[in-house]
Amino acid sequence: MSDSYKLNRRSLLLGASVTAAAMVTACSKAPEAVAQDAIDLTGVSILITGCSSGFGRLGAEHYARLGAKVFATMRNLPRPEATELEALAEADNLDITVLEIDITKDAQVEAGVAAALEETGGKLDVLINNAGMSIAGPIEGQDMAATQLIFDTNVFGAHRMARAVLPSMRANKSGYIFNVSSQLGRVIIPGFGQYSPTKFALEAMSEQMAYEVAPFDVDVTLIQPGGYPTKIWFNQNAPSAALKARMSEDVLNAYPQFTAGMGKREAGGGSADAMDIPRAIAGAIAKPQGTRPLRIALHPVARPQEAINKVSAQMQLAVLGDSPIGPIVKDVLD
Repeated sequence: MSDSYKLNRRSLLLGASVTAAAMVTACSKAPEAVAQDAIDLTGVSILITGCSSGFGRLGAEHYARLGAKVFATMRNLPRPEATELEALAEADNLDITVLEIDITKDAQVEAGVAAALEETGGKLDVLINNAGMSIAGPIEGQDMAATQLIFDTNVFGAHRMARAVLPSMRANKSGYIFNVSSQLGRVIIPGFGQYSPTKFALEAMSEQMAYEVAPFDVDVTLIQPGGYPTKIWFNQNAPSAALKARMSEDVLNAYPQFTAGMGKREAGGGSADAMDIPRAIAGAIAKPQGTRPLRIALHPVARPQEAINKVSAQMQLAVLGDSPIGPIVKDVLD
C-alpha cells in the first residue's frame, strides 16, 4: 500500500462525518420547537450536574425562570461560577441552590443528593446528568489514566448519580432522569479518544435503565446534542495536553493527524444555539409521565443519529416486543 493512498484514506476518514451529516441534512427536518412561555415548572425540583458552564449553567437559569426549584451542582467550590450564579438567583429571585458535587467522588454524590432531598422533603423530581468531559487523540494513545478519568466522568458519574436518586424516586413512584449523551454516542469520528466509547456506554446503560425503572413511573431520556459551542471543547485541552506529554514518540509519529492538535483547541461546536438543549429538556419535563421520549436528537442542521435511533428501536421491538417484558419495552420506545 503506497504512502499516498494511506494519506488519502486518512483524509477520507476525517471527512466521513461531514459527508454523513450532509446526507442526513438533506432528508431531515428540524425538531419541533416547544413554546417555552407555555411551560410552567412551578413545584418541580431539578438537580443538575456540571453547572459551571455550558448546558448545565444555561439550564439552571432557564428552569428556574420557568418556576422550578433548581439544585445547580459543580466541582471545586468555592469558585467564581458559583458566586455569579448565586448572585443572579438573589437579584432575580430565582430558586437556585448551588451544591458541591464532583460526580467522580462517591461521598460528594451521596452528600449532595441527600442535601437536595432534605430540602425537598424527600422528593426530587428530575435529575439531569449533564457533567461530562472529552480527551482527544487516537485510541492507541489513550493510556489507562486517561481512559479511567473519562469513563469515571461520562459513564460512572451518571451511574453514581442515578443510583443516588433512584431509591427516593421509586419510593415516590415518580421521577425523571436525563442523561446528556451526544451525537457521537451513535456516530463515530476518529481522533476523539474514548469520548464516543463513553457515550455509547451511556446510551446502552440509559436504555436498559429506562426499561427497568418504567414500572416505578420513572422516565429516562437521552439527550443527543450535535456540535454546540460550549466549553467542553476548550476544557479538553488540559487533559489532552497531559495525555500527549505521556505518549510515546512511536504513537505520536504513527497518528500525526490525530495528535498534532491535542491540547491546542480554541473553540468548537459551530454557531448553533446551546439553549436548544435546556429548551428541549424543559419541554420533555412538561409532558405527562409515560409519554416522554427515550431519545431526543438535537441540532439545527445534522442529526445522523436519528436514523440509528430508529433502527435500534425497531430491533429492540423485534427481539423483545413479544417477550414477557414486551409491554414495557413498547411503552418506553413508543
